[in-house]
Amino acid sequence: MPDRLESTLRFTDKTGTFQFTNPDLVNDLYFPLANEAGMMAAITPELHGDLKTGQEKFLLAPVSSYDLHNSRAARNFWFLINGKEPYSVSGNSAVQKSEKFSDNRSEQVTVEAGLLWHRLKRTHKKLAISTEVLSFVPCSDLKAELMEVTITNTGSKDITAVPTAAIPFFNRSADNIRDHRHVTSLLNTIAAKKYGVSVHPTLSFDERGHTKNEVTYEIMGADGDGNPPEGFFPVAEDFIGEGGSFDWPEAVIRNRKPAAAANEEYRGYEAMAGLRFKLITLKPGESHTYRLIMHINDDGSKEDISRFLTGSFFAKELDKNREYWRRKVDDLSFSTGNADFDNWMKWVTLQPILRRIYGCSFLPHHDYGRGGRGWRDLWQDCLALLIMEPDGVRGLLFNNFAGVRIDGSNATIIGLKPGEFLADRNNIPRVWMDHGSWPFLTTKLYIDQSGDLDFLLEEQVYFKDANIGRCTARDEMWTPEQGTKLQTKSGEVYKGTILEHMLIQHLSVFFNAGEHNNLLLEGADWNDAFDMARNRGESVAFSALYAADLAEMARLLEGLKTRKNVEEIEIAGEITALLDTISGKKIDYSSHQARRKVLREFFSTIKHTLTGEKVKIRTDHLVADLEAKSRFLMEHIRKSEWIEGPAGSGWFNGYYDDDGQKLEGMAGNEARMTLTGQVFTVMGGTATREQVDKIIKAVDQNLWSEELGGPRLNTDFRKILLNMGRCFGFAFGHKENGAVFNHMVSMYANALYTRGYAAEGYRIMKKIFTHSSDFSRSKFYPGISEYINPRGRGMYHYLTGSASWYLLTVLTRMFGVQGFLGDLSIKPALAAEQFDANHSAGVRTLFAGIVFNITFKNIPGKECYEYRIKSVSLDGKAVDHPTGAGEALIKREDISRLDKNSEHSILVELE
Repeated sequence: MPDRLESTLRFTDKTGTFQFTNPDLVNDLYFPLANEAGMMAAITPELHGDLKTGQEKFLLAPVSSYDLHNSRAARNFWFLINGKEPYSVSGNSAVQKSEKFSDNRSEQVTVEAGLLWHRLKRTHKKLAISTEVLSFVPCSDLKAELMEVTITNTGSKDITAVPTAAIPFFNRSADNIRDHRHVTSLLNTIAAKKYGVSVHPTLSFDERGHTKNEVTYEIMGADGDGNPPEGFFPVAEDFIGEGGSFDWPEAVIRNRKPAAAANEEYRGYEAMAGLRFKLITLKPGESHTYRLIMHINDDGSKEDISRFLTGSFFAKELDKNREYWRRKVDDLSFSTGNADFDNWMKWVTLQPILRRIYGCSFLPHHDYGRGGRGWRDLWQDCLALLIMEPDGVRGLLFNNFAGVRIDGSNATIIGLKPGEFLADRNNIPRVWMDHGSWPFLTTKLYIDQSGDLDFLLEEQVYFKDANIGRCTARDEMWTPEQGTKLQTKSGEVYKGTILEHMLIQHLSVFFNAGEHNNLLLEGADWNDAFDMARNRGESVAFSALYAADLAEMARLLEGLKTRKNVEEIEIAGEITALLDTISGKKIDYSSHQARRKVLREFFSTIKHTLTGEKVKIRTDHLVADLEAKSRFLMEHIRKSEWIEGPAGSGWFNGYYDDDGQKLEGMAGNEARMTLTGQVFTVMGGTATREQVDKIIKAVDQNLWSEELGGPRLNTDFRKILLNMGRCFGFAFGHKENGAVFNHMVSMYANALYTRGYAAEGYRIMKKIFTHSSDFSRSKFYPGISEYINPRGRGMYHYLTGSASWYLLTVLTRMFGVQGFLGDLSIKPALAAEQFDANHSAGVRTLFAGIVFNITFKNIPGKECYEYRIKSVSLDGKAVDHPTGAGEALIKREDISRLDKNSEHSILVELE
């Protein structure tokens, strides 16, 4: 970045709106525009980016991050000034690009953006004009992007301008970006209409079987007075001309006469929305406006979209859009002594909603997959939705459990409909060993927030396909015609409780032991790139998480017994083989052979169907069985996987490779260490307090990177480990090989808070924020990225689980606001510097369907390890709590008596 021009970002209000100077001098910047109907866009400071509703329906050409600076196509709008100076409002002219690094650059560029609207401002001193381009996707069922272009004469003389909108269509599947790109253009029927251009391909091209196309793509425009274009350039090659390009098109440079009038049609070419408007004359200070709509009509709608081109309707839609997204994030908002943090958190809060809309694809860094989400994503996204959009989450959770197999594994191909899971017909069976944990963690949060223990006893189906034995074998008796629901021997669809689903997910993993008595890694765990140790690899990290889960599941069962008088639990008879302390066949857990034998015998009973017979087990007996398994894993890990390091440090070995060797430890004088191996041992209670102290030292000594904003995911192992995973083929410091991976870093902070190390947790959380919000280093818009690369740049923006975990940690650990079996627990761990000048900090949040404004008063200015709760009041009335305690509890029955149509205030005074 040249010193002469600096790119800076600052917030301009309290709703997350920001202003960014010289954003065009930074690569890989993009901003999301979307709605709940499935319209998804990415837009850059030069108006690059794509627009689509899914893998098969791209109106603008699909782009990866590399294409953002490599492509000449954009949402462009040209003005030919005084008949000789071509000017692009997006900066995408050859002349403007050539001047970008000039010491005498004529342009000033600014982006202003808010909760899903984007305004690009450019001022050109030499031409004495300024332009603004406002873009957003309306918050309705319309699958469209709206764009408003305004030009202003900033000089002292009259100017003339020939306006031409110039947006190239793609209008087909992303597959066709290189697969039959030309052939699929031959399908295009291009029509010039009164207000613009529409494209209707005759077929959806697929050599496995072509189908008739039902989708029409449209780009329409009008000037500020509602006048339509004077003519059109509907074919891309006619617009750019022979030897021309999108950044120097002949139609603009030579002011060519439009190639078509309304009602003309072309077939078999690449389509272009070249809309020529009438010549205008602007007096000094005078402005003129144009409005465009880019529309994907995939439902046969006859709606007149030209109404969006009028000023009043456009303004109304913009206001609706701003209000809609403001409300989305306002139900969870924070107030601290740092206004930038409060604003930044609005974007973090928005990110889980964006991921629900976009899935794991469809933004420039996320250039993989075909849309949708993976199994882990289904559950982790619900973590944030439970505290932001709790309505309907119960149904989502219930539907998701339909993807669990009776062997404890799960479907990996997720359909478009809720609860729809598809059989794997590609014969690529794979099991991620961590997948059984996330449904439990999410369900536990749901029950703690809602108190809905009855959910555990709801019955749901199991997923069934040819994969059995945790995808180690095939059921040759299964056929697709039998469907994807597990049946009994009599042919009935089998259903088991949600509790039973979670039990089998944990019990099958527990008995799937490796030779060191940890749980087998199988295909991978949370770290997808640990994917080359399928035979002998073990995940100590997630053995610790499952150990914690088993103990917490026992607590839920105790809640069922004490609060719901559930004395017995009904489960499938086959599952009792995995409850060895109850069945009377207690085994030695320290023998991995014995554990694996139990699992093999269990698999032999569930190959194709179940008997359908169920048995009842005493709740307290089940609690004891789960506690015994949890206790064994924790004690085993503490004893067998601990590594003493230099200078008072220590850490847990997190993995075994496919040769059965520990991944971590000392290699000469160099430490080999992963962050993942520490997070779940700390979070779940496996690590003793003495071990936690040593882990913190080890992380600081071996993983911490001050310049990159926190601890790395691992140390540099300095070799390609083909017996561990593909990540060791990545350059060190990138992605899963030693990057500062914000997802796991946020979980590390959460673990520290959970164990009472609030100061240490806050240090991590603050570092993520300060690095992310320091644009000179992070180089991305407000929010949290997946990881930080070796140059400090944030990578993979918006669609990352980092946001869910950061948000959850801020609310439930930092502010200490969370549920406990339906009661509201308040246990603040805010640092002294997080309170404002009035000694206040606050959070606005939903709980039990009620909006609470919770204010914390720290008049003494104490740190979190010094203060205690002095008093708590609800709507001005004192709430009983132990004097001087660190936690207050408001009972569900007291909350249920509150008016749900009103907001309520809680004041927590600290001393």
